[in-house]
Amino acid sequence: MKYLIVGLGNIGSEYVGTRHNVGFMMADALAGKGGVSFKGERYGDIARMRLKNKQLVILKPNTFMNLSGNAVRYWKEKENIPVENILVLVDDLDLPFGAVRIRPSGSDAGHNGLKNIAQMLGTASYPRLRFGIGHDFPRGCQIDYVLGTFPEEQRKLLPERLDVAVEAIEDFVLAGIGNAMCKFNNK
Repeated sequence: MKYLIVGLGNIGSEYVGTRHNVGFMMADALAGKGGVSFKGERYGDIARMRLKNKQLVILKPNTFMNLSGNAVRYWKEKENIPVENILVLVDDLDLPFGAVRIRPSGSDAGHNGLKNIAQMLGTASYPRLRFGIGHDFPRGCQIDYVLGTFPEEQRKLLPERLDVAVEAIEDFVLAGIGNAMCKFNNK
């Protein structure tokens, strides 16, 4: 059985380490744990790994955040992966830093990457893992906040929280979304 794990982020050195790229960070952590590396392919960087008897195609789109759906649709069709076996890894302003929430579907909550994926797939019913980045910014400064880097105290905690996200991804693949939600949504 195949799974498409999609980490959302923006390409370019100016975005490395920013809150909006935490999807890329989760994808990197998963690939790192699996001992695989990414290589450039159509619409993004791809890493392939096995998790027990499951095949994982890990994608970091190179289409910029707002056009992520092009890459997701292409790899979904190329690898013949059903929508329920896609897991999109994304940042979330409405969750406190490091909180992990898995859902089988949902709204885009104003996130342009999720919005584009729903448009390109023709449905918002695809699983996603949201990683909390908090919302400690003044009114009107959301863009600067999400494109900013984590403060030092959060950077120190980030590896531990990324490990939790990787565990949640593995649980989604091996035990199903229901189990992953019960186990990780309050962790």
